[in-house]
Amino acid sequence: MPDQPAPHRSHAAKLAHLLDDAFEVPGTSWRFGLDPILGLLPVVGDTAGMLLSLVVLAEARARKVRWAVLLRMLGVILIDWVVGSVPILGDAFDFWYKPNLRTLRMLEDELQRQDRPKE
Repeated sequence: MPDQPAPHRSHAAKLAHLLDDAFEVPGTSWRFGLDPILGLLPVVGDTAGMLLSLVVLAEARARKVRWAVLLRMLGVILIDWVVGSVPILGDAFDFWYKPNLRTLRMLEDELQRQDRPKE
């Protein structure tokens, strides 16, 4: 059974899960989401995936994440868009790279850093 996001998780977390690991290849531990499926549509699919990826970035911005982290998150999204746009190689890359889970992890790490008591 695929891991389901907890009901209290943010929209960005739910979207990252849907885009990057909502489905499992039967008999394997390989997971994928809608992003590589969208990527099968040349240019339009990768652009749609990139626009959806910006939801995590928007949530990070709304939560006052540092600019350095926002720029790294944007870099991950742009790498996925550029490499994902390359025929065949981009499709394989989309299954492996999982940009939305990467940027979500960056956001969650930054929020934990912000919550730590300052010494």
